[in-house]
Amino acid sequence: MRKHHHLTTLIAGATAALLLSPLAASPASASNSYNGAAYVNGAGDPIDDLYDEGVLSTTQNTRSNATCMWQKILWAHQLLAWNDIDGVFGEKTRDATIEFQMARKMPPDGIVGKITFKAAEDGEGGMDINTSTNKGYYIGPLRTFAVYRDSNNSYHFYDRTGADRAAGYNYLTCA
Repeated sequence: MRKHHHLTTLIAGATAALLLSPLAASPASASNSYNGAAYVNGAGDPIDDLYDEGVLSTTQNTRSNATCMWQKILWAHQLLAWNDIDGVFGEKTRDATIEFQMARKMPPDGIVGKITFKAAEDGEGGMDINTSTNKGYYIGPLRTFAVYRDSNNSYHFYDRTGADRAAGYNYLTCA
């Protein structure tokens, strides 16, 4: 069974961590996931998989498979159309991200960082990974899509064409 964290506790903890962390201001630490991986990484317990990910925005990791996976999350929340899933973090993705953040009473900055990723993970349904198989689903309010973690704990998803894609920050191959 999945654990759910209270968003207020999460925001307070994340804010304190960012204020106290010397890495918070470092652009290099924000360009990829927290542990320096080039992929959305899910090592360990899948309950907190998305909390330590990198930043997605109109200026960071703008064209990437990680952005494509985020767009699928927005699609699962009915905030983006299927045809808008292209791996490019443009105006539509930014606006949909703002809608996602506002619905969860978060600061609506249109940037996907640790708190926004975590809200997606812990929301209604969210990320549901079987720890013995590393396979599962992202469960949105009305839409669901398959995800899995490979032997390196990197997240994979299937793009609009049905192709298996690793959710990488530094390349774009999804369609």
